[in-house]
Amino acid sequence: MNFAAADQPVLVRALEAEVLRDGATSLITLLADSGDTGGALTANKATFLEGSPGAPAHFHTRATEMFYVLRGSMRILLNDTVVTLGQGDFLTVPPTVPHAFAPSAGSEAEMLVVFTPGMDRFDYYRLLERVHHGEASVQEIRDSSEHFDNHYFDSPVWQQR
Repeated sequence: MNFAAADQPVLVRALEAEVLRDGATSLITLLADSGDTGGALTANKATFLEGSPGAPAHFHTRATEMFYVLRGSMRILLNDTVVTLGQGDFLTVPPTVPHAFAPSAGSEAEMLVVFTPGMDRFDYYRLLERVHHGEASVQEIRDSSEHFDNHYFDSPVWQQR
């Protein structure tokens, strides 16, 4: 993979950003992937319509994931606790910490999501969109867990939410 220089600015114009549909109730706006930032970070904006299931319980082994709520209210699983974040709230989730997220009941929400160090995540989001459109299988997501550092698991706490 060819990395951009880490000391070069990355500018993404809103009208030029790639927007993916992850299911019927979620949009992902791709901002900067690892290759764009010299491996420093990966960033996207996640938009959740009311009733979106969000992201199921998972963890990452190599990166910290950061969430900044731009609008609305989000419920986030951290280990075995569910916390609510509102507009302007910020959260970091270190590697190996189990987490999940979805908009709070009756709420739409938007979050800025950043991984550091950067991980090649954009192809993962594109895979989710292909699954939504019936062009790929859920098994392909399972098979890609190591490559994309996205490890899913069952969380009774999150399922009972």
